[in-house]
Amino acid sequence: MHAAEHHGTPAQLRRAIWATRGLFTVLGVFSAVWGVHIPSVKRQYDLGEAALSLVLVAAALGAIAALFFAGRVIGRLGARNAAAACAAVMAAMLSMVLHWPGLPWVLASMLVFGASLSVYDVAINTEGSVLETAGGRPIMGSLHGMFSVGAMAGAALASGLLRAGVPATWQLSVVAVLVALCILVGSRWMLPTPAPSTQPKAHFTWPRGALLIMGLLTFAGMSAEGVMFDWCVLYLQQEVRMPHELAALGYSACAGAMAVMRFAADRLRARHSEQRLLQVSGSITAVSMAVVLIVGQPWVAIVGCGLVGAGLAMIVPILYGAASRVPGTTPAAAIAAVSSIGYAGFMVGPPLIGVIAQHASLTAAMAVVVVAATILALSARFVPEKAA
Repeated sequence: MHAAEHHGTPAQLRRAIWATRGLFTVLGVFSAVWGVHIPSVKRQYDLGEAALSLVLVAAALGAIAALFFAGRVIGRLGARNAAAACAAVMAAMLSMVLHWPGLPWVLASMLVFGASLSVYDVAINTEGSVLETAGGRPIMGSLHGMFSVGAMAGAALASGLLRAGVPATWQLSVVAVLVALCILVGSRWMLPTPAPSTQPKAHFTWPRGALLIMGLLTFAGMSAEGVMFDWCVLYLQQEVRMPHELAALGYSACAGAMAVMRFAADRLRARHSEQRLLQVSGSITAVSMAVVLIVGQPWVAIVGCGLVGAGLAMIVPILYGAASRVPGTTPAAAIAAVSSIGYAGFMVGPPLIGVIAQHASLTAAMAVVVVAATILALSARFVPEKAA
């Protein structure tokens, strides 16, 4: 029996693919607007780099904790209902982030924010892996490409609104509501949830063997990606002396180049060794970030951020796709297992930047991206190759 017969009619598959592209896109918009406004959180609560790191680590801790039950939630509710529920929570937390009475409230909200974002991320990646199987062709790279398109658009939107003088509180509230509505509508076109009796019982798999290797490399890739998305704007603003609205262009360049490369990823994966692709990706990221930090000039930094985005583009799609093919578990459980280590990169990477910046400089701290990318390039040979 063909995979498509398990997962709906051809028309349902086409609708599900378009819906999932949209869900990745709006997640990109959501993430970019949050990333651009991290300096707004810093200003609103008068935080230093170390205190700001606590905000970021709270979100990461929530994300990691949620991965232990993400597979169970998705197995019980289905990917479509899990995505819709998470949309409401994410929107509420983003709209309130500048309205809390103090730092403890911000930290608590970030735990919830990170948890909902994590479950949503696993839900749509699980949907993507199912669509790859049902459609018989790779699409994970293009789905992550849509995330990058959304991130580029979100960064450009936030930059434009800042130039127009729109208050950050209004920006975050309006974007949160619009994103939630888009997710609620788009999730209705995701694939129907299988009957509970057909659901495998394993909802989380402890990463070991091939999954552990992919998890550790995902840790390196997501550490670098998290640092770029959380600290890129502040680095350009504070160290390169660019205005906030222009510094946001560095974020947009990173996300835009990442999008272009992710749309090419599926074709490249079909033609080239995934090990080789990971080696080249890590090398491009390491060299480009090193140039940005050494030169420290505005337009060199923006171009360099774009090249870093291009280098990071294929890492997560390749590793998530490989994880979903590991036998003996479900795609949701495998992706959650790899993500549990990968999201630790978001926990360790961005806060580590704050600690190093507090004791040295933000320029020195951003060298974490160079180190992570170098490790990735040197260790890519341990990733199992896809079947011929």
